[in-house]
Amino acid sequence: MTHILHIIPHAVWEQAQAAGTYRGDTLDAEGFIHFSTPAQAVMVANARFKGHPGLLLLVVDPARLVAELRYEAPFEASNPNEAAQLFPHLYGPLNLDAVVDVRPFEPAGDGLFTLPAGL
Repeated sequence: MTHILHIIPHAVWEQAQAAGTYRGDTLDAEGFIHFSTPAQAVMVANARFKGHPGLLLLVVDPARLVAELRYEAPFEASNPNEAAQLFPHLYGPLNLDAVVDVRPFEPAGDGLFTLPAGL
């Protein structure tokens, strides 16, 4: 099964670990937590987090999720490539035991991201 990915600030991940669960900044406002496939993660990072340091990439096994996962079109797309894709949305909190890896996700000198090796 293909993993899904979530971009998260390091400090927020530490808070989630202390709390034992993660709701993200969109679950209450939009009803779901945004995720990306490995093929989508760099596009999302460069569109939404360009030049933002201190990020991590959560690698999540969808088979371990407790909440419902749906693949849906984005409500707001920042470019045509994004608008034509279906993105994973988690309709409930992320249970932390579904996170199988956590990778540093820092932009390069030009502010742009690349996918870490092995993903």
